Order: sequence, then C-alpha cells, then structure tokens
Amino acid sequence: MLLLFGSRETGGMSNSKKTTKTWFQDGESGGAPNRESGRLGVRDRSPGRSRSLRLVAASLAGLVGIGAASFGAVAAQANTVAVSASSVSVLSENLASAQGLSRSLADSTIEPTALSASAASNASASAASNASASAASKAVSQQAAASKYATASKQTIVSKHSASSKQASSSRQIGKSKAAQKRDLKATIQTLVDNGYPGALAAKTDKDGNTVGATAGKGNLATGEAPPLDGEVRIASNTKTFVAVLIMKMVEEGKVKLDEPIETYLPGIVKGQGVDGKKITVRQLLQHTSGLPEFGDGQLDYFAIRNDYVSPRDVLDGVLSRPAQFAPGAKFQYNNANYVALGLLAERVAKRPIAEQIETKIVKPLGLKHTYMPAPGEKTIRGKHPHGYHTRDGKPGKLEDITEADPSWEWAAGSMISTPSELNKFMQSVFDGSLLSQASISEMKKSVPAPEMGGEYGLGLIGYKSSCGVVWGHSGNNPGFHSLSAVGSDGTASTIVTTAEPAVNAKEAEMIKAGKYGQAVSALDKTVCGK
Repeated sequence: MLLLFGSRETGGMSNSKKTTKTWFQDGESGGAPNRESGRLGVRDRSPGRSRSLRLVAASLAGLVGIGAASFGAVAAQANTVAVSASSVSVLSENLASAQGLSRSLADSTIEPTALSASAASNASASAASNASASAASKAVSQQAAASKYATASKQTIVSKHSASSKQASSSRQIGKSKAAQKRDLKATIQTLVDNGYPGALAAKTDKDGNTVGATAGKGNLATGEAPPLDGEVRIASNTKTFVAVLIMKMVEEGKVKLDEPIETYLPGIVKGQGVDGKKITVRQLLQHTSGLPEFGDGQLDYFAIRNDYVSPRDVLDGVLSRPAQFAPGAKFQYNNANYVALGLLAERVAKRPIAEQIETKIVKPLGLKHTYMPAPGEKTIRGKHPHGYHTRDGKPGKLEDITEADPSWEWAAGSMISTPSELNKFMQSVFDGSLLSQASISEMKKSVPAPEMGGEYGLGLIGYKSSCGVVWGHSGNNPGFHSLSAVGSDGTASTIVTTAEPAVNAKEAEMIKAGKYGQAVSALDKTVCGK
C-alpha cells in the first residue's frame, strides 16, 4: 500500500471564516496593475488594492494547497509499513511511451476503437501466454526486471532505494487477457463508489502503450448516467508536471537556468515581506523550497466564486502581500504560489501564453486530443465528462454539482483538463525521452524529503513509496475531482480519478483523520503495482 499518494489541495476547511462572493472590494477600477500590451507590469501598491489582494490571499487557502495536517499522520506511519524486499523496484530511466485510449461511454468492457488492432494483437499474445505457463513466467521475469538510475544527490529517492532497485515485483499481472484486466480495474474502482464516491474513472497503460479503462458509479447524479469511459476531468495539481516539463525544455534551449534567481526572469516582481526574488532560484520554485507565502489561510466558498475570474498576476500579488514562510532552501513546503510564479516566468521568457506553449511543445507532439489548459474565462469542460461534486463547507455533507466553474485561480498550479489515458501517456513520456533529454529527466528526479507527503519531491514530480518500490507521478485535488497518477518501475502507468475530493467523503475523511489516506491511494497502488 502506498504510504501516501496525492496532495490534499482543497480540504480541511472550517466554517469559522467565509469569504464573500466577490474576490475584490468594490470600486477598485482605478487600482489596476500597470500592464503594457499584456506584459507584466509593476504592482500597484494603492491602499484599496492592497486590501483587495489581502482578501484574495485569505480566500485562496483551500484552493489547491496541501493539507499538511491531513498527511502528516500518514507520513508519521511511514516506518511502520513493511515493504517486502522482493517486491521493491525502482523506476527505470527508459520507460516506454503509451498510446491513447479511445472515447466511449458507459460499459468499461467496450474495446477502444482507436486501439482495435493493438488490442487484438495484445489479446492474441495474452492467449498464447496463458497457454504456456513457462512462457508466462519468462515474460514476467523479463518485464519486471528493474533498472538502476544514477544518483546525483544524497537527497534523491534513488539513494534510499538503490539497494532494492535490482529486485523486481513478482506479482505483476502480465499475461492476463485484456478482458480480465478490465474486470480487475473495474472491480478496483467499484470499491471507491461502494465507499461513498459518486463516480470513478481509471486507466492502466502498460510499457508498450496498451491501455485498458474502466468506470464505476454515476457520472451524473441527476440523470443516473454512468461516467463516460476515459472522460475529460479537471486534473488540478497534475498540471504542475506539465509546467515543470515546459521549464525543463527552456533549460535545454538555454533560455532558463535552474539555479538562476527568479529575479533574472521576473525583475522586480517576486518581492515582499521576507521575499527576495534575488535569493530564490528556479529550482527552488519547481521543488517547493522557495519559502514563498502560500495562497492564504482563510476559507473559501467555491460555489460563491465559481464564476469569478482572477488573473495570474493578481493571484501572485495577493500571495506576496503575505510574509515569507521561511528562508529560500531551508525546507520543503508544498506551495501552489511557486507554480504561479513559474507560469509567469514561462510567459515572460517565451513571450507567449503558457497554454499555447503547453499545447505546441507537449500536447501536440504526444498526440493528446483531450488535454488542455482552459482559456481565460472558460468554465465548461469541452469533451465528454463526468460531473464533479463538492459540499458547501468542504466537509462531508450534501454533494452539489460544481462541474462548471472558472479555474483561473489555479492557473499554472492546477487548471488543466485531461483524461485518465492521456495523463498516463504524458506521465510515461516524461521519462522515456519523448519530451526531454536524459539529463533533464535526471534533474527532475533530484528530490528533497517531503515527509508530509510520504515521499520525496523532485522538479514537478513526487516520488512515492509503494508496494512495488518507488513510483513517480503527481496528484491533484480541486472541488469536484480527485486524481492520482503514477508510473511504476516496469513502465506501467495508472491514473485513478474520483468525482469528489476525499475530504467530502465521510469514510475517507474518517480515514484521513485516523492517519490512513486509504481508498483511492490503495486503488492506485493496486493498479500500478499489479497486485
């Protein structure tokens, strides 16, 4: 079982404070920041605007920030979970790329048409392997062999797990027919629905790009419809990995240096109480060691602000109205403000919108058809999708539909939309050389301890301990959707999505309270590790 998988980005809210529906105080039209043809300008420090930005900062607490209290108890149990040495492996440097899963509704046993040829081939190969026990055994041995990757830092996950990297899991479900894999996947996520989630979606992609998908529960509580197979969902903080890859591409092009101060790229912008952009590096932003203030510690009624737009610059200005959390590099603290700053850096360096850059440098090269960053003001999900549900106070209670909402407050920290199969393909492509050089991949794996997350954090990647060793991925929470994605040591990728956050699920909330972040986490561990 994963010790921890996924960041609590929006829960744990109390009723002690509530924001108004409006993001900013009335009568602020004269306090707009200085902009020149859409470029970043100097922050307006007028009293009225400062009050407004403080309101934004106070409001944004529960948006996409990690709930350390929820995860601390889990992390504290890390040493109590025994992982068999025979089942521990380490992620290979050369993972195979994935293929997409075609779109289909309802029945998870429907063969994806886009993969009909490969599915037939896969089924034939599976039948052959089932006919020969010795051949199946050989296949397991070959595909489960783990490869070592070089250690560049004592702070990497590799240093903690290299001793077991030569060993492979003996429990991979290699050789199963596609139909059997689908049944297993559906049964796994059905447990999530049985335990209180409205709906669930999943996709599992092997190292050769063969994908199976499944759905469970209801994709629309009003109509009773099942979730669409491989439907589009809000992936929240999985967006951070896309942004990190984009930054690493700029590093490869010589446009950005990881250990250069952010001041070099955003002069005069990243500054405030204890905040000095001259002392904060690009790497520290990617790695959540910058010490920047978080979005805030107030409360937010998502239903009240679901139609409100807030610009990335206004989000950052609101953040910087608060004092720094700690000196740059002093420790790890998951912080969405880091990726808002990185999004602004990407736009300033490239002189193009970040959504366009992600589209041209990542989405199109990979052939992703349902992965995108919403345009400013875009509230709907474009393709077939399940509905997402939330409660008014972010605690277990009456679920209400919050599918349509303006995600501008998340922006580069968590606004993107994708599907389970396409998120698998992207995550596999992060490691197989499709997007980045091996040198860049190694940099992304350089990690710092992230005890509250039960693992290590690299550059836009989380390394987690699982029942089959270290797996790399990310997670995301926003009102309506909870997503977990990871790539295992044999190249298998898995994504699990629920249509509500753990915090609003009564059973999950009790497990979190008890230090057991269990249901969705266990489902992902089971699928990526083949248990």
